[in-house]
Formats: sequence, structure tokens, C-alpha cells
Amino acid sequence: MTITHHGAFDHRMAVYGADDEFVAAAVPFLREGLGAPGEAPPVAVAAPDKLALLRDALDGDAKGVVLVPHTEWYSGSAANAVARSASYLASHAAPGGRIHLLMEPVWNGRAGRSARETAEWIRYEALANLLFAPMATTALCAYDTRVAGEAVVAAARRAHPGTGSYEDPVRLTAELDSLPLPMPPVDAETLAPATGEAVRSRASARGLPPADAELFTDAVLAAAAALGPVSRTLLWGEAPACVCELRTARRVDDPLAGFVPPTGAELEPDQGLWFTRQVCAYVDVRDDVAGATVRLQYG
Repeated sequence: MTITHHGAFDHRMAVYGADDEFVAAAVPFLREGLGAPGEAPPVAVAAPDKLALLRDALDGDAKGVVLVPHTEWYSGSAANAVARSASYLASHAAPGGRIHLLMEPVWNGRAGRSARETAEWIRYEALANLLFAPMATTALCAYDTRVAGEAVVAAARRAHPGTGSYEDPVRLTAELDSLPLPMPPVDAETLAPATGEAVRSRASARGLPPADAELFTDAVLAAAAALGPVSRTLLWGEAPACVCELRTARRVDDPLAGFVPPTGAELEPDQGLWFTRQVCAYVDVRDDVAGATVRLQYG
């Protein structure tokens, strides 16, 4: 078992391959949070069997820890996890974001995650260093090598300060976004004009139920509004994996675009990518000298 930690937004990482190693890393961390003056109750987000281990090991201290099954926290895309974490900190953390969070991502060992899904979650881990930098939050990300695997753990080390493999988050996310997107299929439809009705009707024709077609349409329009004038709109795929690609002359240089939670009740036009990332399973951005290609996949 290895544990690494850092300062400021204290983004730590624990790597283990047995239940007793998990307990040995998690219990002192949670008790550290319980003993920190002025902090909110610590939170453990983990697999149900791990939560049971923590209840037994913490004994009487367990009542002071918030225990959350990780499938309830990590219920969608990486952007959804960002939103859940930001919302929890805003509503439950002590002033300045003071709280201890034990986080075990969902790495389904039987089904596994695709390379694309893995890249999305490593991006989330890297961007957390920027998104939560102003917060006095202490997070311990728990990686079980029995389900995550060596390649995932090696990638995650690059996103956690103090591991010896840590890389600048902007550089790491740029690397993840450097591979070219696959070419659109030959049956991709060009929407002209790319109105809400056009997106909605074509998404419905490709199998999305009415409510999903409406939500996907809203996500496409929100992205288009944030990106500026869109010169080309393509749509393809079958439900639930309908895809819409937008081409714009405006580059998306900010790696945090669409990840920073809005501060007000109403979204500003340039915050449309936040909504889009909350709705879509994947939002791929590729900048080039002439602008950007933004590809949205609904399911």
C-alpha cells in the first residue's frame, strides 16, 4: 500500500490491493478529519463492502462519518462528479471548504472501463487540482489495484501531487485531448439550418425518446451559444449514443471550459458548456489553427 499527499487543496492518493490495506489507509484519514478543529464531518465515498469495513473499524467514531455508496456519488460522467463534489462542498463543508473526503471511484472490475472512459476520469482527477485549488479541502482518492488495474493507477499518479509522477494538470489534459477524433461516419447528417427543431427531429428519428431528444437538443444549443457562430453541424448515431458535432471558428483554449460550476441561478451564455457537460456522456474538444471541433455524445 502507498499513500501520497500534498498541501493547499490537499489531493492525496492511496493505492492498495487488499481490504486490510484499505482500512489501514482510510481509518487514520477519517479520524484525522474527525479531529480537525472547525471542520465538517468527514465523508467516505466507497463501495458498499468497503463502507461496511469502515463501520467496523471506526467503531464508535463511525457515527461521525458520512458514508456514501460510490455508485450514488459517481452516477454519471466526470463532469457530473465535479458538480456533485462542488455542490457538496458548497452546502456541507466548513468555511473555506474545510472537510476530509475519502473518494473511491467506480472501476467495475468485471465490465471494466473503456480507454475513453478512463481518460475522462483521469482528466477529472487532474482538473480537480485546478477546480478546487482555492478550497482548504483534503481529499484521499482510493485506488484498489484489484479492480482499477496497473495502467489506471499509473495514469492516476500523474494527476496526484506528491506521487513522484505528478504532471501539470493543463499539460496532462492537453495530452489527453491531443489524439484526433475519429472521422464522422459516412451517414452523418448535415443540419442546415441547425435549429433546435432540426436537432430534435433528427435525434428523435435516430431513436431518442421525446424527453431525451429535448434534453439533447438543449445541450447542443447551449454548447452552440457558448462557442459562438457555428459553421457546421453534423448529427449521427443511434439511441442512446446520438452524436452531434459542432464546428466553430472560436478556439476553446481553457481546459476548465464547462467544468467550473456556475455561481448564479441562471447560466450566462458562455457557461453553456457546463450544462452540456452535465447532460452528455462525452464532450470532446479539439482545437486547431482555424478554430475548434466540439463533439457531443448523449449516451
